[in-house]
Amino acid sequence: MYNNYGLSDDMKKKKEISLDNYFRFKNSDTIVVGCSGGPDSMALMDMLLKIREKYSLKIICAHVNHNVRKDSVIEEEYVRSYAKSNHLIFEGMVIEKYGDDNFENEARNIRYNFFESLIRKYHAEYLMTAHHGDDLIETILMRIVRGSNLSGYSGFKEIVDMDFYKLVRPLIHFTKEELIEYNKNNHVKYFIDASNFNTLYTRNRYRKDILPFLKKEDKNVHQKFLKFNHTLQEVNKFVSKERDKALKNILDHGKMDISKYLELDSFLQREILYYLMSEFYQDDLILIHDKHIDLVYNIITSRKSNISANLPNEVEAVKSYNYFFLRREMEELTKYEIELDDKVVLPNGHSIRTIKESEDTSNFTCRLSSSDISLPLIVRTRKMGDKIALKGCTGSRKIKDIFIDSKVDIYDRDMWPIVEDSLGRVVWIPGLKKSKFDKKKNEFYDIILKYR
Repeated sequence: MYNNYGLSDDMKKKKEISLDNYFRFKNSDTIVVGCSGGPDSMALMDMLLKIREKYSLKIICAHVNHNVRKDSVIEEEYVRSYAKSNHLIFEGMVIEKYGDDNFENEARNIRYNFFESLIRKYHAEYLMTAHHGDDLIETILMRIVRGSNLSGYSGFKEIVDMDFYKLVRPLIHFTKEELIEYNKNNHVKYFIDASNFNTLYTRNRYRKDILPFLKKEDKNVHQKFLKFNHTLQEVNKFVSKERDKALKNILDHGKMDISKYLELDSFLQREILYYLMSEFYQDDLILIHDKHIDLVYNIITSRKSNISANLPNEVEAVKSYNYFFLRREMEELTKYEIELDDKVVLPNGHSIRTIKESEDTSNFTCRLSSSDISLPLIVRTRKMGDKIALKGCTGSRKIKDIFIDSKVDIYDRDMWPIVEDSLGRVVWIPGLKKSKFDKKKNEFYDIILKYR
């Protein structure tokens, strides 16, 4: 359903709003605007149109039809015609189907992926959305109840620096009531999404039951929450600097050194766990609650050397000896078998190359004589029952036992390179052990291999 005006004439005096009082526009800015056709986004569109000529703004009206209500088609057509009548570029998409159980989260991801594609297409500087002060209150309260960290408790930022654009929420200073009043005074037509009244959605329950109470206590409560938002963001800046210093010391190729982690202050420990989660989950971070952080912390501090637990969206939290990391639960390990030439780049991110000379005598360098082995050499992943005749030892040893003694993560073992000759004899386990075929620097050799 739609509403042309909103509040009755005697409710409030006319209030002029100009966006450039709250955001610094530049001449010829290109802006992608998320426009649903609801009261908030239509108010934002109208405010932008009022200053378009002043700043020579290029405005792209971006509409997503979520395809879950009969009125969605009507709303899409209205936003399209609105854009056309106001000489705006219109870009729309229809979500044909949804894949997972969390509708709100999936719809949000699809929406923002669409918006980012338009940012790239039009080389826009900004993406603007119509989140307002009431949205901020709801978000903060929901995060407090669910559990979060400093950044989460602050709700959301007015301006966010993304990789190649800025996400701006210029209506954060206004309440829903003020935006409806704006629409009434400026004769802005908008649609009401009936699902906004469905109390099956958590946010709607906060909107219906808690916000009216808070506003009854203080009609300007949204300003108090905005101040709270700014305060927590400033504190979070300071904490983030300390967190980043600690991360440089405890992270090694995405894996966390547990012994160094446990030396940190307990508050910083939890901030680090939230950070690792945010880096891994990105837009899906909304799925993570305090209980997940507690679960991960219990894994890290467990007496077991190897332990793991499942997290939302098929993610696995893993402790392997002194290291902790996150990985996709269904992540398939790649098996490979590659003939060794001058250089081989391996799936684990390392490489083996043939070099002309080296002073290195560690397990990262191997010297071989072509007269002792059968060429070509093969680099492969381990096989059941693999053994190696170690240099300076009698008999052979299981490669499985070498991995265990060397405390190689159980999830790294299947990807670790094994070098064998064409007769199937293991001549080297790069970085770990050399075979009896390895030559000393004062012996004859015509092949030098380096593992990096």
